[in-house]
Amino acid sequence: MDWYPLFNSLRIAAASSVIVFFLGILCAYYAARLPRTVKGVLDVILTLPMVLPPTVCGYLLLLLFGVKRPLGVFLSQFGIQLVMTWQGGILAASVVAFPLMYRTARGAFESFDQTLAYAGQTLGLSNTYIFWRVRMPACRQGILAGAVLAFARALGEYGATSMLIGYTPGKTATISTTVYQLWRTNDETGALRWVLVNLAISAVVLLAVNLLEDRRKGARP
Repeated sequence: MDWYPLFNSLRIAAASSVIVFFLGILCAYYAARLPRTVKGVLDVILTLPMVLPPTVCGYLLLLLFGVKRPLGVFLSQFGIQLVMTWQGGILAASVVAFPLMYRTARGAFESFDQTLAYAGQTLGLSNTYIFWRVRMPACRQGILAGAVLAFARALGEYGATSMLIGYTPGKTATISTTVYQLWRTNDETGALRWVLVNLAISAVVLLAVNLLEDRRKGARP
């Protein structure tokens, strides 16, 4: 059994999770402080990939990063190609996973007791110190839950990934695209093996989310 799809899926999911973790926290932190109208408009823009069909997201990415498209031509000057490469899978997975991280982190920041930040300011603490040593620890359960969900979403991504990087054994194959290709070629046994692998990983991820949720509820007064 060729384990490349599992390795490729895990590295794509891990890399995209790191990207959406920091980008999601950054956007969520500043969005939570915006006026309601501005925040509403920004929410629509940032969470649009969550409601769009994944294939539509993949098509839009092709329009932007195709080899003959402006961004694709620009990146090619630096030797970067995202179409039909596993690196493109990171982009696709990041786009579809970002809304989960953003919305979860924003909810955590909005539930933060702002008086703790004010108290830190009266003590002369910098905003950077307050963010990393006060705000983030207080919101860590929600943020970690968002990170786990984003990883799970990136790991199971199919639509945008198949549109942007396709399926090439040993090069761009992921678990999701491998299941489809094996089913399409009537190899139901092989497809079932990968389905079971995906089910096992998904079960572990959901267990982690539930544990984080239980810890967050237990931490409440």
